[in-house]
Order: sequence, then structure tokens, then C-alpha cells
Amino acid sequence: MPTPEQAARVEIDRQLAAAGWLVQDMAELNLDAGQAIAVREFKLQAGFADYLLYLDMRAVGVVEAKPAGHTLTGVELQSSKYTTGLPADLPVWRRPLAFAYESTGAVTQFTSNLDPEPRSREVFTFHRPEELRRLLEQDAVLRVRLRQMPELNTTRLWPAQIDAVRNLECSLAQDKPRALIQMATGAGKTFTAASFCYRLIKFAGAKRILFLVDRNNLGRQTLTEFQQYLSPDTNRHFTEEYVVQRAAQNAIDPAAKVVITTIQRLYSMLKGEPEFDEENEESSGFENESPLVKEALPVVYSPKLPIEFFDVIVIDECHRSIYNVWRQVLEYFDAHLIGLTATPSAQTLGFFRGNLVQDYSHERAVADRVNVGCDVYRIRTQISESGVTLLKEAGKFVPHRDRRTLKRRMAELDDDRTYAKSQLNLDVVVEDQIRTVIRTFRDRLFTEIFPGRTEVPKTLVFCKTDLHADDVVKVIREEFGKGNEFCVKITSQTTGVSPESLLQQFRNSYFPRIAVTVDMIATGTDVKALECLLFLRSVESSAYFEQMKGRGVRVVQPDALRAVTPDAKAKTHFVIVDAVGVCEREKQQTVSHDRQPSVPLAKLLDLISKGVVHADVVDTLADRLARMAHRASPDEAAEIERIAGQPLGGLVKGLLGSLDADRNASRARTRFGLLEDAEPSETQLDQSEYSAMQEALRPFLNPALRKAILAVLERLEQVIADDVQDRLLEEGAGFSEADRARAQGVMGDLRAFCEQHKDDIEALTLLYSSPIGPASVTGRSASSRRS
Repeated sequence: MPTPEQAARVEIDRQLAAAGWLVQDMAELNLDAGQAIAVREFKLQAGFADYLLYLDMRAVGVVEAKPAGHTLTGVELQSSKYTTGLPADLPVWRRPLAFAYESTGAVTQFTSNLDPEPRSREVFTFHRPEELRRLLEQDAVLRVRLRQMPELNTTRLWPAQIDAVRNLECSLAQDKPRALIQMATGAGKTFTAASFCYRLIKFAGAKRILFLVDRNNLGRQTLTEFQQYLSPDTNRHFTEEYVVQRAAQNAIDPAAKVVITTIQRLYSMLKGEPEFDEENEESSGFENESPLVKEALPVVYSPKLPIEFFDVIVIDECHRSIYNVWRQVLEYFDAHLIGLTATPSAQTLGFFRGNLVQDYSHERAVADRVNVGCDVYRIRTQISESGVTLLKEAGKFVPHRDRRTLKRRMAELDDDRTYAKSQLNLDVVVEDQIRTVIRTFRDRLFTEIFPGRTEVPKTLVFCKTDLHADDVVKVIREEFGKGNEFCVKITSQTTGVSPESLLQQFRNSYFPRIAVTVDMIATGTDVKALECLLFLRSVESSAYFEQMKGRGVRVVQPDALRAVTPDAKAKTHFVIVDAVGVCEREKQQTVSHDRQPSVPLAKLLDLISKGVVHADVVDTLADRLARMAHRASPDEAAEIERIAGQPLGGLVKGLLGSLDADRNASRARTRFGLLEDAEPSETQLDQSEYSAMQEALRPFLNPALRKAILAVLERLEQVIADDVQDRLLEEGAGFSEADRARAQGVMGDLRAFCEQHKDDIEALTLLYSSPIGPASVTGRSASSRRS
């Protein structure tokens, strides 16, 4: 068995070789064997360097190796001695040596003595020799130039944008590796980014900047912004001076100074895949986040995309999966990370180490007339508020629609069925409920919502599913008495005309007046003339709601507005038409407990039936059942409660309770007769947790319960209640001042938010500061226990 230090040396050898260094023993030293050579156990005045790096037959740096688990900060003095303790006759690039690495193979840190204040930083692996040569041959490296930036030319910049660029450059000059810019939607984040990217390339010498977008159509929009950016210094467009590439294929133009892509495609390129399906880039991370505790995606070294490939990474609209599933993709590169967001969370602030360089809220943007405010018009119908009960009648056939094939069949109901409002347009479709909402919207549009207008304002409708969107489009066309061009669906499922072309028409042409979507244009998309948002779906996440709401806040010049809406005078506000109570509900930064989201529930229950007891199984089952609770009909919920002897919520509570760290510590004290303030051992805690999980899983050993649970998920048909009538509730339509106040901004003042969540942010900062490296590619937690 090799010693820990020997194992580290083997891994360091592998990484050096992968990065282009030829590794040699001192006894076999042959500097003529290649341009870049790493020599083991090289004798210096102060001792033996574990590796001395030669570049073009001159010493350039050292590597100090330590066994896995050894802290590296304390090794820096040793490395520093080696960079200065060189034999007088040794050929070198400079004295002291420019570069020093400390590495365990699992964790590597790097110090460049070319920086104005050399400071070690963690890197994924070693730099390629070509990068070290490039740094040595520069008059001044990036971090020096960041301290010598010329005064900002403020032409065409708003005050908030000026502050953002100046504060960011101050942060970069202090060599802070991560910075977060919070700017309200519509306040010009992308223009701000184009401004600082231009300056970083022109004045700081950044060789290449990566601009990550949430999904594909936002990449096209970002490219347009860069193409239109006019330099205040040269009066030339950005793309006239520098190559800006939107990666539509898995290849990067070597001449590109700015590369725009999604993190999904970036990961595909890191894996070396020759192609990547664009459909994988059409869905927003806000809507389809991977769970918080899912294992991070594995990352391995890519010679085509070495760690120094980008100097700066701009992350536009950072959703939670950026810091979890995709975190190691970002941290693979030795680059400054700059976040842009309108809706930061404690996780966002934690990942960026609390370095908030700009805080520009929606409220401030409205006051500055950079955003417009909103009003909320509430529509309440009987079925929207209370759900619907369908009664089984002998000989009465009800349409059933297969959600996959859309094929309809006529069949009797098996029994009376009650559907909660959350099941509308998922498990049951009440056509008159959709029609009543749309008819009310139509009838009140020119008298109450936009009084005095005659043209339907540009309106965006949010639906639950693509199938729901189809139903809504048909009803809108019928109720308004208009043709296909009046109302269109814009989702990733749209065929015939590309969603991007439809979006361009919606943005720049008279038709369509109404666009119906699910997720595709819920975030980031810029349609300045948009004046109305109709919510036919609810949203639990505050960040996602802010993103959706942000589609309406953008200002537009009166002439540009009248070009698409002729009878509009000016955009003074926008209106949220709330048909589901989305503005009334308290929202949260939702965290999924699902550790194994790809495992089918049937397989999960099968594992449990075989006696498997594991924290991942318990956690995932709790998450699945919590989600299923919203789908289960009252009859199904009652059947589950009858079999289990407790409601579905009780089962979920028991599962989560078995993983609670404090409760398991208390159980351990009781079980092992410990004093109240005694700390149980790891073994005692493990045994207590196992027993608690085993007890929580016991009800699921009953095959009848497993069958009842799976029956809920096997309902793939929608019942079409085409003969059920809905009605507008008394005083069921009107403006709501309370909802308007809630909808204006869920985040409030970000500085106050930071103070309120200070402990959470500090804890997350520590979490996101943990080491990464080639040997840490799974992101697996060291312990399954939850606090």
C-alpha cells in the first residue's frame, strides 16, 4: 500500500502530465526532452523542492506536495522559501520564481508573484505551460491592470449602472474573486455587463470572458445587446472591435473575446461531447432546478478547455442549481466570478461570499423611472377558488384526454371525484373555468383594467403546462373573436415557426397581441411594450415570481410603445391580472429534499419493501410524497390515511423527523442513558438515526399502502368537465391594493435582507468556500445527517 504522500505524488504526476508538463526524476533530468518539464526532488539552497517547473530550459515555479487532507495555507512559507532559495547559477525566468503551487492531488492552490499583492487561491489543477509563458511575457498581468483602470466614461450609462461598474472594478482591484451585482429587472443589467466586459478586455487585458445565460433564447438576446453596444471611448460597436460568439455548437472560436452560452452546453464541452441538443437549453433553471442536495455533476480536466481558458465568468440570473449541481463547472476555471441578478437569495449571497457590489432594488428603479410599478387586478371564480366535484351518474359518459397522445375517450366516472383547485388544468379541465376567467378579462379590459383603451395591450399569459397553454390559446381566440395571429403559444413545444421568431414578432410587431407561455419567456426575456401579465398558474418561489413579474417592469419610449400598440399614450405601469391568487400567497426560497430525483417512485418503494434503510431513500421519499399530496384527490388521500393509520402529511412528517439532527441526538441520549447536556458519539448518533428511519419507513412495508400511493401517480388522463359551469364570484373582479403592495417586491431592501439572514449567509459562504478539485468530483456530503 502506498503512503498518503506517495498517493498524492501519483495524482500530482497525473495532473501535471494532463496539463502538458513532462514529469521527470532528478536522476533522469533531460531538459532537452520538451519545453515544459516538472523535475521531482530538485535540490535548492533551502532544501528539496518536490517539483521544480522548467519552461524553455529556465526555472519558472515550484510545486510542494502534501498528503491528502493536509491543510495547504501553512505550506505557503515553505514554497516561498523555494522560490527565493535558488542556486545563483540556475537559469530562471525571474527571481524569485514567478509561480508556486501547493497540492495534495485533491486540493491545489496557486500563488503568482507577478500579482501586485501575491495571494494564494485554490485552482482545479495546474495551469498549462503556455499560460505561464503568456503571463511572464506580459508587461503587466490582469490583476495589476485591474488597479490601473482609466476613469469610467459615463456616456449613455444610468446612475445605477455607473455605480455598478465602478463598484465592481473597485472589488476586482482588491482581487476579490467573486462579486454580485443586484439590479432590478429592466434596469439594464446586460448593458451594464457589456460596459464592464468591454473595459475588462480593452483596459485590463482580459483574454476571454464567459457569459452564462439561463437558457438559449436569452443567449440570442444577450448577443444582440453586445452587438448594439457602442463604445463611448471609440464610438464603435463592441462586435466591430472584438469577436463575440454565441456558442450554438460545441466549439469555441479561438478569436472570441466574449463567449455566450448556457452552463448546460459548457458542461457538455468540458466532457468533450462533439454535439449538444439545443432543446436542453430551452428550459429555465428557475422552473426546473435540480434539488439542493443532489450530487454535483462530476468534472474532469479538459485539455481543450484548460482552467485558464476564461479570465472572467459572468453569470446572468443565477438560480439555485448554479451553486449546487453546476457549482464545480464554474469553479473549474481559474477566473473571477461576477453574478448578475434581480432576485438574490441567501444562497446567492453566500456563494458570492457576501460581496454585494451593487444593490439596486425594484422600488428604487421605480422611483428613478427606470422601472414602472404594477397594479394587481384580481379575478375570482367559484371553481378557481374551491375546485370542483364531479358526480358519477349511470350512463353518463365524460371525456377523458390522454395527456401524452391527446387522444380522447368517453367513459363513465368510476366514482364521485373532488378535485382541489391545485388540480385544475392538471388532472381535470373545466373548460368553462378557463372561459369565465378569459371572458371576465375581456369584458373588464377596456372599462376597468385599461380604461379608455381600444387596443388589447401586449399581454403575456402564464400557464401550468404546455397542454394547458393549448387550451387557453383556443379559448382566448374564441372569446375575443380573433384569428390565429391574435394569440399564439410561445413555448419550447412550439413547432412550425421557431419560438424565437414568434418572440420577435411579439416584441416588434402589432400581432400577436397575446402570448401564452409556460416557462420559456418567464425569465430574462425583454419585451418592453408588455403591459399586462395574466397569471393562470401559481408560483411558490419568491425568486421565480420576481422573475416572471419582471417581464412587465421595463420602461419603453412612448413612440416605441405606440409602434406596436397605437392607442397607448405612455407606459406608466403594468397590470398583473391574478386569476389564481399568486399575489396573495407567501412565497419562499423553496428547497427540495429530493436526493435521488431520477429514481422512479415505484423503484423507491420497491427498495423499501426489501428492507433498505438509507437517509437518501428517506429524504427522497418524503419529497415525493409531499409533492404527491397536491395531486391526490380527497378520496385517494382518505384511502391512504385508512391504510396507513395516519394522513399523508403525517407520513412525510415522520420521515423528515427521522433525519432531524437535534431529535436524533435526544433519542441517542435516551437510548444510551446519557445526561441531558452530554454529546452522543458518532456511533450512538448513527444507531439512533437508523432506528428512527427504520420506524418511519415501517408503514411502507404494507403492500396495500404502496399500491394506493402508486395509484395516484398512475392517473395519466385528464377528465374534461365540459358540461360544468363556472361563475364569477360576487365582487370577484377588481383591483387589490393589498395584492399590489405584496407584488411590488418580495425582496425589499437587500441590505436589510442581508442583515436579517446574516447567519445563513455566513454559513453558506463557508459551504461554498470548501475545496474542490479533480479528486472531488461527486459533491457528496460527508455525512447524511441533516440539521
